[in-house]
Amino acid sequence: MNLDTRFPAVSDLRERARRRVPHFVFEYLDSATGREDQHGRNQSALQDVQFWPSVLEGDQDFDLSTRFLDRDYPLPFGCAPVGMSGIMWPRAEKILSAACAKAGIPYCMSTVATVVPETLAPLIGDQGWFQMYFPKDLEIRADMMRRAKEAGFHTLILTVDTPLESRRERQRRANLTIPPKVDAAMIWSMMTHPTWTIGTLREGIPSLKLCEDYAKDMEATSVAHAGHVIRGNPSWEDITWIRERWDGPLLVKGIQKAEDAKRLVEIGADAIWVSNHSGRQFDGGPASITCLPAIREAVPETPIVFDSGVAGGLDILRALALGANFVMLGRAFHYAVGALGEAGPPHLIHILKEDMMSCMGQMGATNLQNLQDRLVTP
Repeated sequence: MNLDTRFPAVSDLRERARRRVPHFVFEYLDSATGREDQHGRNQSALQDVQFWPSVLEGDQDFDLSTRFLDRDYPLPFGCAPVGMSGIMWPRAEKILSAACAKAGIPYCMSTVATVVPETLAPLIGDQGWFQMYFPKDLEIRADMMRRAKEAGFHTLILTVDTPLESRRERQRRANLTIPPKVDAAMIWSMMTHPTWTIGTLREGIPSLKLCEDYAKDMEATSVAHAGHVIRGNPSWEDITWIRERWDGPLLVKGIQKAEDAKRLVEIGADAIWVSNHSGRQFDGGPASITCLPAIREAVPETPIVFDSGVAGGLDILRALALGANFVMLGRAFHYAVGALGEAGPPHLIHILKEDMMSCMGQMGATNLQNLQDRLVTP
């Protein structure tokens, strides 16, 4: 199979994944919340960022490498955390972490993954980031951070934009709950996608393994699953608590306001992650890319990660030109693994890299530092 002709874009991987996994699985990954207006704004606002093309540049050699948080990366992007990643394809977390390690780019594991940090320790190489939903119990909090560090996850991400559960109406219509409530439609969908189903049964029914380690002595029902049971809502004081106990890089994810970014840096955050959870939490906010320039201006010396709405290499360049230092993609990596299994993530990395170089060639930018000068400004 020639992947470059059959699946030349992220949209092709999305469509292949849609056909290859059960309906409720695809709805889990692909959906946003509400009318999905913010999800649409994320994409349309990125499309509005334009570059001037350049001509007569002669032969060009491209350098996509970057330095981020004192580490060198061959590419300026990585795999963002996605909860219940293993539901998208059997062994998804293992496949993705191994592919990122081989490519030399970050893999960010979610607290609500279907594996524990120790499972991925042999696979992540030196590319492990750990995303934490803040546990309300101090002992759980400290132990979770200890386990992540001992498993080789050197960078901690605290997600702060989930004070309450969003409704995610598409997921509800697909009858996807955690833990799952199996009905006739779900059984039929699994029967008509036998490769996913057999692989999932072989690997084990996906569940929130790390959260379950701490919730096993607590009540965990269909309305209060393990992730809900242990989770709390962090405050500004909790950032200080984490900073005092985590000796590696600390990023705070889910920031859209410049004043929040500035305050976080003042109390110890090493980097800001600009994100609106890809439209999965709140349908009434701005597109993430429109928030990026003001945050860059507020914290000019602070590293910034960007996500939300990124659908290709050109979108990565857009975010970098507007002030991001690094870009993370969640849905795209999971479309890739759902579409092609182990072959998916390397192919996605190839797509993104080739797209970036093609677009940089059109604008005469040979490295990532040239991008801002090529922006079309109003």
